[in-house]
Amino acid sequence: MGKVLIIGAGGVGTVVANKVAKNNDVFTEIMLASRTKSKCDVIAEDVKRRTGVTIQTAQVDADSVPELVALFNEFKPKLVINVALPYQDLTIMDACLECGVNYLDTANYEPIDEAKFEYSWQWAYQDRFKEAGLTAILGCGFDPGVTSIFTAHAAKHHFDEIHYLDIVDCNAGDHGKAFATNFNPEINIREVTQKGKYWENGEWVETEPHEIHKPLNYPNIGPKESYLIYHEELESLVKNFPTIKRARFWMTFGQEYLTHLRVIQNIGMARIDEVEYNGQKIVPIQFLKAVLPDPGELGENYTGETSIGCRIRGIKDGKERTYYIYNNCSHQAAFEETGAQGVSYTTGVPATIGARMFMLGLWSKPGVFNVEEFNPDPFMDELNKQGLPWHEQFDVDLEL
Repeated sequence: MGKVLIIGAGGVGTVVANKVAKNNDVFTEIMLASRTKSKCDVIAEDVKRRTGVTIQTAQVDADSVPELVALFNEFKPKLVINVALPYQDLTIMDACLECGVNYLDTANYEPIDEAKFEYSWQWAYQDRFKEAGLTAILGCGFDPGVTSIFTAHAAKHHFDEIHYLDIVDCNAGDHGKAFATNFNPEINIREVTQKGKYWENGEWVETEPHEIHKPLNYPNIGPKESYLIYHEELESLVKNFPTIKRARFWMTFGQEYLTHLRVIQNIGMARIDEVEYNGQKIVPIQFLKAVLPDPGELGENYTGETSIGCRIRGIKDGKERTYYIYNNCSHQAAFEETGAQGVSYTTGVPATIGARMFMLGLWSKPGVFNVEEFNPDPFMDELNKQGLPWHEQFDVDLEL
């Protein structure tokens, strides 16, 4: 039990604030902070209306360790839930070490000047967190997050060895916009435009962006064209489950989305380096973010659902078996509960559950850990209680 500080007031921060407030049996005090305090105030008012719980708010620049340290020392949280930008992971972790605060995030670190995300920067904090007696929980969203816990659950209960892992992520929703991203546009566009990569036979295989694709059938949705891209949980999963021979990540994109994406790249608006405009330096993708729809405001008219899961093949009792575990999430149901769309909901709910696991002492040990390194069972139980029920199918055609 204890105080929790949420950093980030976007769509995911909105969901985390609402769900943490509903879990006030373990979170005794809640603060929401971001660069723009007025955004936090709006969310806090909405949370109060929905749950009756009062949330404190604060302004902080998450790029500034001194500002973070000052806020941590004033509020004295037991745990920080970082749902700010991936660029800010390390400054927040530094502040946590300085103030003796535990840490949880949903996305791994990415340098602002290079579209490259990997866990090496955060894994390097292992000794410092261990020596400080602090816990750092990495990648506790849906993917990464729930997909990693699904894999740990499968390894614990259904397989002696996992050989083939395919993570499949489908958003079959419709937000009615010509082009919009479901989370921070800058991060989203950087992620999906880089080269693909997958693990096979002990090494990484690189592909051109969207080079490999095929239709896959998703429960309650049907066939959707799915594209092989690189996603961060592959890095930790092949490390923590060394029997995996091949691991891939697939995501659905509509043709209209891909057409817009190609145009954005072709005209230079996806650039992450500075250009000079009217005598000042601007980063094109950051300007683009300012004119695109805010992902946190897509929820009201969003219809349809997401379907995210793991398709696994391996060995149990000497025999080959297949296993498909997944969750489907309704955008409309997510909006009705939290005021945010389904992609924000599927990230924010697992972050809340991970924080709950920590507060209850179920996921608490000194060091830096990916979520699959903890016991998946209590987390899996909470998914069913907190709005993201999971389903499983055995010995089915995985299509992959």
